[in-house]
Amino acid sequence: MQNGRILVVDDNKNALSALKMLLQLDFELVVALANPNLIPAALEKEDYDIVLLDMNFSAGINTGNEGLYWLGEIKRRSPTTEVVMITAYGDVELAVKALKNGAADFILKPWENEKLLATLLATLKLRRSIVQVEELKQREQTIKKELNQEQRQMVGTSPGIISMMQTIAKVAKTDANVLITGENGTGKELVAYEIHRRSERNNELLVSVDMGAIPETLFESELFGHKKGAFTDAHEDRIGKFQLAHRGTLFLDEIGNLPHALQSKLLTALQSRTIIPVGSNQTVPVDIRLICATNCDLEQLVAQHRFREDLLYRINTIWIEVPPLRERGGDIESLASYFLACFERKYRKPPLKISPKALHKLSEYPWPGNVRELQHTIEKAVILSDAGTLTPDDFVFKSAGKATGTNLLTLDEMEKHMIEAALDKHNGKHTAVASQLGISRQTLYNKIKKYDL
Repeated sequence: MQNGRILVVDDNKNALSALKMLLQLDFELVVALANPNLIPAALEKEDYDIVLLDMNFSAGINTGNEGLYWLGEIKRRSPTTEVVMITAYGDVELAVKALKNGAADFILKPWENEKLLATLLATLKLRRSIVQVEELKQREQTIKKELNQEQRQMVGTSPGIISMMQTIAKVAKTDANVLITGENGTGKELVAYEIHRRSERNNELLVSVDMGAIPETLFESELFGHKKGAFTDAHEDRIGKFQLAHRGTLFLDEIGNLPHALQSKLLTALQSRTIIPVGSNQTVPVDIRLICATNCDLEQLVAQHRFREDLLYRINTIWIEVPPLRERGGDIESLASYFLACFERKYRKPPLKISPKALHKLSEYPWPGNVRELQHTIEKAVILSDAGTLTPDDFVFKSAGKATGTNLLTLDEMEKHMIEAALDKHNGKHTAVASQLGISRQTLYNKIKKYDL
């Protein structure tokens, strides 16, 4: 049993009866029609794999135009249904015309049963292959949409963020190369996703590559791919990140960490928009939109001969600077509320809120780790929370004061702040404080005396 469904259309009732008798042994469903005008209704009722269609239906007319007309109608109404034409021996040229119009094959009258069955079974395999390919394409598109459906979003209304979003809106629809700079934790990767989401390539993948995490020996294989046997452990062909991002966006994060010796290989690929997999002599064209990010001062690296100037020009068509959190003012409260809602859902917590004093504490902190540090701080507070309101005691920072990334606290100052915060949290209970800090009670007493707490 082939489980195929076939519709046979022929005005010769004897031929129709013989075909139905022959095919019902190999097909799950065989439906016979003597009148082609019934084809539309039949296609609406059943999803046929094959239609076996005669070329002529009107007496005395052998032009084949009727068959060609119904061929077109079948393909229009059910594009994946394959059509096999039945034609007389002298109408081979007409059958070839039918093939050009979308028929899968043709059978000559009088037919040989074995050849007819072989043709139809081969057509059934063809149809199933086409349907499978279409399903795979649909799955691929669905997977791409799911991968590109970034759950995070740009949050904030500060002037710096508004200006940055205006720039993103302008450049996203183009294919211009973009360089995103900013301190660690500011959200450079999120900016890259936002550009991709707003671009004409948003139905394809954004492929992210951490350039600082790729060993030099694997650089070409990771980015350009390799052929089976190209090196030890290359047991199969593998496509690289460039090909994976074809027609989409390639995001090279931490581009400033790329060793100087490898920068020329990257530059060549970006200039030619072609790559050569390791172990191959064939160039492969790639169509990508390039976005790079770094927390380094690339111009300074160029001056130090650690970064190629021509590569900087290549990746820096548009430059976007992500402002640090300490310069974003009121965005801290908005971000805190956003992360609070996210982690409530993630950890299945009851509705939480942040007290005004806690919000003030969050706003006064300089956030040297930027948005990432705020995110982790809120997450930790949600996990450890027992009440419905988060208070200042629920937020413990790694550093304090008005310090920034260029004006760090001393170790003693940081240690003093940690002990103060622990004492406040545990209401001065030394045993609990010592346990949280991982020190003995005697050590805690000594440090309290040292810092006059």
